[in-house]
Amino acid sequence: MDGSIYSNYPPPLDPAWEKFLVSTIKDWAIQNGLAVRPHPSFVPEGVDSKGVLATNAPVTLFPSLFPKARFEDAVALQTVYNELYAAITCNEAWLGKVMENLIDVDDFISNLWKVHLAVQKEGYVQTLSLGLFRSDYMIHAPSTSASPSLKQVEFNTISSSFGGLSSLVASLHSELLTSPPGRPISYPPHPLFDSRLPPSNTAVETLSAGLAAAHKAYGVSKSTPPLPLCILFIVQENERNIFDQLALSKQLSNVSKIPVFRVNSSEILDRTFIPEYNAFRPLIYQTHNPSVQFEATTVYLRAFYAPSDYNSPRDWEARTHLERSAAIKCPTVLNQLSGCKKIQQVLAEPAGPDHLSSFLPHKDPELIAKLRETFAPQYDLATEGQGRELALNPETAANHVLKPQREGGGNNIYKKEIPEFLRSIPESEWKRWVLMELIQPPAGPKNIALRSDGEVLRGNVVGELGVYGTILWDNSTGEISHNEQGGWLLRTKGKDVNEGGVAAGFSSLDSILLY
Repeated sequence: MDGSIYSNYPPPLDPAWEKFLVSTIKDWAIQNGLAVRPHPSFVPEGVDSKGVLATNAPVTLFPSLFPKARFEDAVALQTVYNELYAAITCNEAWLGKVMENLIDVDDFISNLWKVHLAVQKEGYVQTLSLGLFRSDYMIHAPSTSASPSLKQVEFNTISSSFGGLSSLVASLHSELLTSPPGRPISYPPHPLFDSRLPPSNTAVETLSAGLAAAHKAYGVSKSTPPLPLCILFIVQENERNIFDQLALSKQLSNVSKIPVFRVNSSEILDRTFIPEYNAFRPLIYQTHNPSVQFEATTVYLRAFYAPSDYNSPRDWEARTHLERSAAIKCPTVLNQLSGCKKIQQVLAEPAGPDHLSSFLPHKDPELIAKLRETFAPQYDLATEGQGRELALNPETAANHVLKPQREGGGNNIYKKEIPEFLRSIPESEWKRWVLMELIQPPAGPKNIALRSDGEVLRGNVVGELGVYGTILWDNSTGEISHNEQGGWLLRTKGKDVNEGGVAAGFSSLDSILLY
């Protein structure tokens, strides 16, 4: 790939201009809600005991360059990816066969599957399922390639975050780019700034519309007497990324006129109940006013995606409680399991059954081929074979990443650490890991990041594009009633940083200039 486009981007900043830009971004971020709660390491102990402080989210000073053709590819594929993961969720037998390889070595996966089995035994009362998905990609540009390609990092089926904040970063950079013609104020002049703005980012509208579609599809109250209806956001205690979530609830409340309530995962069994003698099993939410109750049409999980969210049997009881209710879940347990890295590896297998064609029988073969082209090579470690050979050889391991069945960042093992790590755990546990060939990003991009603690970092960077999609379907029939793509996220990290999570502290939020 020709790296000349990056050679003088972004334009250099002298100290005074950088100080101005940093100050402007800090103030804009707080004014507009591009914010997070500060990390405990940033605030001295005891200073914020009441949890009142907020700071700017980590953000880049400049938008990053991204090839227009690859961005359009990612956008065009999202509704197809939505359908694929809905179809996987509908096929409980296929999903269960894949999970069999994990249940005996991964307690988290095993317990999620047990929740499904417990509700299945009693009988599901809600067949509708809502997905708020995000497909994450990187540009693959090995030196031998004539043009960059798009490779999927992962597909997120639960708590697909940063839709709210990513929209704000696009607005921030757009404002900074629209200085009066011939009078550069925010940014120094640069040819790539001429008539270019980040593409429209409708993540808040799209994600909220998905939740609103589920709310409408739920229908009338199933309580006697009928109760007013609402949407519940299930959240983690001491959530630092609260402003991202509030962007969605504000859109639902102000635009769609749907009441939204936040419930800490630890309070589910205290604040909600299912009437014992109501066969519909409506989920009733008790507000802070003892005389006011709502019936939840939709439960949106921004918690329960990691083992750390389940600290006792009571937390698993709460997850089962939600799953057995009439509320539409986003996601259901089965849909959460469909987002496991093992599923991604099985779909990407070059030999064996053509799973993509089986799950998407009515799609054009050329479209399925484009989907398959986004897969990076991935390998199973359950048995002797190519995956183990690549993972145990330090030379070949240096071009791979080892992934567990986890979300949230900070869980992967990289490069030459892989052989030693595998030899440090029982061989029987290797099958809970997936080996993935590293994506090779372009070598040239640079940017400057403003961290939440005020530190300014500069250097070569790597960007990860996330594309959002929403889908509502009937899990018993496979019928789809809502399927949309809308909005995107760009996370940018230092080139030598392995992980990519913003909340975990590895990346900064960014926006895009297409070229």
